Order: sequence, then structure tokens, then C-alpha cells
Amino acid sequence: MSRQAPSIDQVDVDTYTVPTPQPEADGTFQWDATTAVVVHIRAGQASGLGWTYSSPAAAAVVAEQLSKVVTGRSPDDISGTWEAMRRSCRNFGTRGLIMQAISAVDVALWDLKARLRDESLSALLGQTRDTVPIYGSGGFTTLSEAELGEQVAAWRADGCTAMKIKIAQDWGRHIDRDLARVRQLRDLAGDDVTLMVDANGGYTVGQARRVGAALDELGVAWFEEPVSSDDLKGLGVLRLSLKCDVAAGEYVSDLYEARHLAPAVDCLQLDATRCGGFTGWLAGAAIASSHNLQVSAHCAPALHAPLGAAISNLRHIEYFVDHVRLEQLLFDGVPHAANGALTPNTDGPGHGLTLAAGAGEYRKSRAA
Repeated sequence: MSRQAPSIDQVDVDTYTVPTPQPEADGTFQWDATTAVVVHIRAGQASGLGWTYSSPAAAAVVAEQLSKVVTGRSPDDISGTWEAMRRSCRNFGTRGLIMQAISAVDVALWDLKARLRDESLSALLGQTRDTVPIYGSGGFTTLSEAELGEQVAAWRADGCTAMKIKIAQDWGRHIDRDLARVRQLRDLAGDDVTLMVDANGGYTVGQARRVGAALDELGVAWFEEPVSSDDLKGLGVLRLSLKCDVAAGEYVSDLYEARHLAPAVDCLQLDATRCGGFTGWLAGAAIASSHNLQVSAHCAPALHAPLGAAISNLRHIEYFVDHVRLEQLLFDGVPHAANGALTPNTDGPGHGLTLAAGAGEYRKSRAA
């Protein structure tokens, strides 16, 4: 980057709400829409884009707190800006919603830096692979067998060799149905597909141990959040007692949480829209590596594609049906799945995403 590069002179944030085709649910939560907080950061004629899925309150954090911290700084100093944002939020707390706001800004900063250099984000981060593996994800507890079959068919068309569904319906009150749905997934997907399940923390340790034993018999390879991610002892017990891999980490906000969780799981999940953007995600991946763990990127597949290509300990990226749809509605330049993988942008500057012309249909408010 030229020493004469312009400083950051504008931060804009907007909120977009994209409804789901029908009400959806996992084991512990129901929803009918996803809210995306989209940040644009400008320096001279260049603009970088970042986003997080969160509450509109995260947009207020960006507009009222983070924008004044970022404005006037060098777009080359991402680590310094990240730390300045975190410190400025000390009195509000620096996890959860606050870190989601910081995450969106950080992603935009990385995109801006790459665009000012006129190089792809993949090149800037250091690309270690041409494509990144994905797995099909969705399988909501509200789906009928026919609807689940439609999702499985779509994942097969994208070349996915691993697929994940939600279990622990109604906080684990229907274990027989949970296991029946896993059997449905096996019948629908075929013997050549790796089965994965996500309980979203809906079971007790005792329930999860019993369900996990049945999952082992069914050949399930991945048991995500069998108990709450806050229950490190419970996760550790299950990790030692089950054959299937125990995974968690989608709610990790910072390095302290990543460091505490890593010894309790077989694979550490990280979400760049929640854990501090690209800066936080790469740091979390380094912590996973120090524990000899792989990383699985949680949701937001288009954002995670260049990140996944930049580390050697990536297992896969979650190709989550809601976020696949949201990204394709809100952004141009979204990588499409083929042969069970995504190909990060290398043909143009930045991560390659720009706001789509039709995104305005989903915009709810302008916070700055």
C-alpha cells in the first residue's frame, strides 16, 4: 500500500431483514427471519464491505460508538483499529452483540485494505488451497421428511459429502423422534455421506450421553453442541465417552473463550461474524492449531471462503441453507458450491462481495 493512501473518512451501516420461506426451528429456538447488519467503510474512492447476522442494536453500536473510533485511522492498521474498537467498548462489555458489531467492521476493514492494494483478499491473507470443502447444513426440526429430502437433494447437487440436521427438539423432550430423523437422513443421503447432527445445547449431559451412544451405532461422525457450550466439563465428559466428534464454538467471542473451549472439543467452530471478524477468526484458528485441532467455519459461507483457504487446519465450512439464501439475495459476487467446495474470489480486489441492486427490498433502517 502506498504511504499516501487515504485515511478512513466514512463508516456507513444498514440493517437488512430477510424472511425465511417458512418458520424454522432447532432444538431450542424458533425464527422466521435473519437480520444482517452491513457495514461499508470508505477511504477516498475505495470502499470495503462487512456484515454480521445480529440484532439491529449491533448497527447502533457501529453508528454510535465504533464509527468515531475508526474514522481518521489508516486502513493499513487493522490490528491497531481492532484493538481500539475493543477498548472503546470496555464499559459496555466486549462480547456478544458488541463483538458482532466489531466483527462486521473488521471484515469491512480487511476488504477495504485488499481493495486499496488492488488484490484479492485471498492473496492478502495468503492462500494455501484453491478450494475449501463445505458440508450441507439445515435440517430444521420443523421440516417434514419430504422437505428434508429436498434439502438433501440440493446438497447432493452441490457435491456435499457431509450433511447436518438439527436434533434435540423442544429441549430434548423427543429423543425417539430425534433418532428417527437421523435414520431418515441416512436413508435420504445414502451410505456414502457423512452424517452430522446439531443439538444446539438442548440436552443434559445424561441425555447427550445416551443419544450419543445411539448416534455412534448409526455411524454419525459429528455431534455439535450436545450440551451448552458454557458447560465445558460436560463437553469434556462427552468427548471422552463418545466415538463421534464433539464440536462447539459458534458463540466464541474472543481468544479467552476459544482457549477455554478448545480442550473440551474435537473440532473448534469459529464464526467470523461473531468472534471479531477476520482478525479474531484467524487468531482463534491459531489457538485451535496449538491444541492440534481443526477448525470448522460456522455459517456465512461466502465470508469464510477466503479465510478457510488461508489456514492449514480447516476441516470445512458450513453451507447453511439460510445464509446461502441470504448472501445470494443481498450480495453480488457470492461463490457458488461445486463438487462439495467453494472457490474463493481471486479475480478481483477484496473478498469479491458487493451489495446487490435488489438488496434495498430488505433494508429496514439506516443507522448512519
